[in-house]
Amino acid sequence: MLLSDAEKWQAVHQNNAKYDGQFYYGVKTTGIFCRPSCKSKPPLAGNTLFFDNAETACRQGFRPCKRCRPDLLEYQPALELLEQAKSLYQVHFADKEQLAAELKSLPVSQAHLIRLFRMQLGVTPNEYLNRLRVDNACLRLLHSNASLLDIAYSTGFGSLSGFYFWFKKICGVSPLEYRRRHLCQ
Repeated sequence: MLLSDAEKWQAVHQNNAKYDGQFYYGVKTTGIFCRPSCKSKPPLAGNTLFFDNAETACRQGFRPCKRCRPDLLEYQPALELLEQAKSLYQVHFADKEQLAAELKSLPVSQAHLIRLFRMQLGVTPNEYLNRLRVDNACLRLLHSNASLLDIAYSTGFGSLSGFYFWFKKICGVSPLEYRRRHLCQ
């Protein structure tokens, strides 16, 4: 189905993802081309050109938008950001200060990160972090003779009471009971 320029312009103005891949638009004044769903400020109609594909836009001298990445077949910045955050949590779960510093490097607010975690994983970043800590504590309970206090602090919990709270919430039993049950099997 061929779209008229008016239909394309309407799709661009509405940031309509339904048209992604069907056409691209370039902005003469910036030399950038985008997907119809790009969240950048819409250009003026007189400064806009439409292209059937990304290759044509590139051949005409336009470069891909860094926001919507029309040069990629699929671009899901929210999922990429989530993976970056998860990786930071997995590496730095035991070091609060380092984790906080690394999270500040992400180009997103804490509120947005919380929404992203809830939408994609069904938990908050704090719940995700504490699950990582408890998972690591479970391994240490079974594979070391370390005290509960040492395990709590080495997995990033700031207090024994916080450790007990999250451990029981996630595992259903206290850390000591967990160790007893699993070492007896």
